[in-house]
Amino acid sequence: MTIPSEQKRMVRALKDDVQERPPFWLMRQAGRYLPEYREVRKQSKNFLEFCYSPDLAVEVTLQPLRRYQLDAAIMFCDILVIPDALGQNVQFLEGEGPVLDPVRTVDAVSRLSAERLHEHLAPVYETISRLSREIPEETALIGFSGAPWTNAVYMVEGRGGTNCGVIRNWAEQAPEDFQVLIDLLVDSTSEYLIRQVESGAEIIQLFDSWAGVLSEDQFRRWSIEPTRRIVERLKQSCPGVPVIGFPRNAGPLSEAYVRETGVHGVSLDQDTDPEWIAKTLQPLCTVQGNLDNKVLVTGGEALDRAVLKILETLSGGPFIFNLGHGVLPETPPEHVGRVAELVLGWPGTGQGTG
Repeated sequence: MTIPSEQKRMVRALKDDVQERPPFWLMRQAGRYLPEYREVRKQSKNFLEFCYSPDLAVEVTLQPLRRYQLDAAIMFCDILVIPDALGQNVQFLEGEGPVLDPVRTVDAVSRLSAERLHEHLAPVYETISRLSREIPEETALIGFSGAPWTNAVYMVEGRGGTNCGVIRNWAEQAPEDFQVLIDLLVDSTSEYLIRQVESGAEIIQLFDSWAGVLSEDQFRRWSIEPTRRIVERLKQSCPGVPVIGFPRNAGPLSEAYVRETGVHGVSLDQDTDPEWIAKTLQPLCTVQGNLDNKVLVTGGEALDRAVLKILETLSGGPFIFNLGHGVLPETPPEHVGRVAELVLGWPGTGQGTG
């Protein structure tokens, strides 16, 4: 018998169900730290082709599920399929990461179009549909997208790893012009996520990886407000499907984000104090996080201490165990196995309280 979505551990956690053992999954749980991933990656000539190949995307999504008893699978893809689908030139260069032809004027935005959005992204929907049939029945399927601000950073700056000076200047000096790009991204992201749910996604995560560069006023306009609009659209079209927001490096502004966006859960980076999370955010929604991915690389006693501290601090409320960012490529797979052992064994791991 198929387990209904609402009975799965991940979905229950996002409906404020406090469970003795919290659910867990890891951002970038499918990736370069796994030797089997690296073998599959060789079958595709570039990263975007990889994302648009359902056979390969399904396989690498399933790989960590074969190794670890994870409570969720997140479909393998990349946030930059949205600008690619809108008609922007997107390339992933070896050793450089994503490189895009920058969009920096309203005229440049007007040359983008969502007309072929679903046609372009059909392989992603096929991946989700196949995963919904192939993952273990107790495992929840997560779909995702980049939040409008974060996709805009790549689209305007032309790459990641910048100080975001170009985009912040545009947003500050010509906010109404910049709003045109954000509106396009709100609409296209909403349509993309709704179609993901229709294809089988049971949970949605919005990655706002560049939220931390914004001032408070900018954060409210360019992170909170676009996210609120997307969440509202999802609630109207896909009632009952929970949304997790990840405003990375937002710090104390995470509270306003939770209160004003309507997300069901918030993912926190490793710099956010678990005790502050428990006191301030957990009464408002489900919290997700926030193990330091560098400690995951280190392993040993430091890893055990960090995992158990998070479990001890946050397991008393609605909570999903995760990292504060994605698994790093140099992470030994056995360290991920140790995290799985500790979380799955909670609260019977001899840690004291819990």
